[in-house]
Amino acid sequence: MSHLILVTGGGTGGHFYPGLAAAQVLRSLGNEVAYVGAEGGLEARLLPQGDLPYYLIPAGKLSREMLRPAEGGKVVRGLVSARGLLRRLRPRAVLSTVGYAGFPLAFAAEWAGVPVVIHEQNARLGLAARWLAARAQRIGLTVPVALGEQLAARSRVVGYPVREIRHEKAEARRALGLDPARPLILVMGGSQGSLELNRELPGRLEPFVGEYQVLHQCGVRWEAQMQAEHARTAGYAVRGFVDGPLAWSAADFAITRAGAGTLAEAAFHQVPSLLVPLPPELDGGAQQANAHFYAQRGASVILEGWERFQTKLEQLFTQAPTMRNALAQLSPAGAAHRLAELVLEVAR
Repeated sequence: MSHLILVTGGGTGGHFYPGLAAAQVLRSLGNEVAYVGAEGGLEARLLPQGDLPYYLIPAGKLSREMLRPAEGGKVVRGLVSARGLLRRLRPRAVLSTVGYAGFPLAFAAEWAGVPVVIHEQNARLGLAARWLAARAQRIGLTVPVALGEQLAARSRVVGYPVREIRHEKAEARRALGLDPARPLILVMGGSQGSLELNRELPGRLEPFVGEYQVLHQCGVRWEAQMQAEHARTAGYAVRGFVDGPLAWSAADFAITRAGAGTLAEAAFHQVPSLLVPLPPELDGGAQQANAHFYAQRGASVILEGWERFQTKLEQLFTQAPTMRNALAQLSPAGAAHRLAELVLEVAR
């Protein structure tokens, strides 16, 4: 068996970035590392920009009850490609950040006898994680999750790996082309943007633009339309995609979805956030679980309905100092190293 460690996961930033952070730590510790992502996923665009060796394989999306018929062929092709990669590369361990893009290689590795570590980002195990957990040697968790006795014995809370880069606030705003002196509200709908936030927030935030400025990451697919609609709104900057450490370093407050990566970034940078989680029917309740975990610890405010937006935003402003203290307690600093050590435990 070679000294190679394979890291897999992606499709969206929530699954890709923690794997990338762990991969970079593993390399810094002297390990040979390669990344396996999904064709057409976010990683297919970002991996060529770096120096990490990588492979792209098909990956079909999984439904909550069964394979979606249109995706079934991709799942099968992904498993075949993953099996071929394992035979050729013979890794000593696989780290999967799960999601549909992290499923084929980890599933094939488990059945081939290669040690597998999975990392669950959300406050509950997703479908792919549940399928992989039974045979995984270790389970890394972002936050405590209720598990059965056998799974709990193999699990460890390591946090959510983020890029641990902070910039001085005024410097970050200048780098983003913003006013360095004016407080900033960051709108973050995840790496792909959020159509709901794109539709609802520009009009609702208009009364606050003046005292505050807004940086709205709308998603690449909606960038042209959003910029055309709001180009003349002074103090409301629309971008398809922004550099995460820069944007979070620049922000005083945020209005976001409740993906695990978004919340981890908010905690690392101690940015109080108003959370608009996805409806449970769209993600199995993962974002609802994440949002309630943070809100119960006084680290965020949840928006239950748009009719309460102004009240909740004012609550966010008022409670910000105590929220920053709570976020500091939830900071994921060191998570990438803890996850890398979990992988090395099984690789050794």
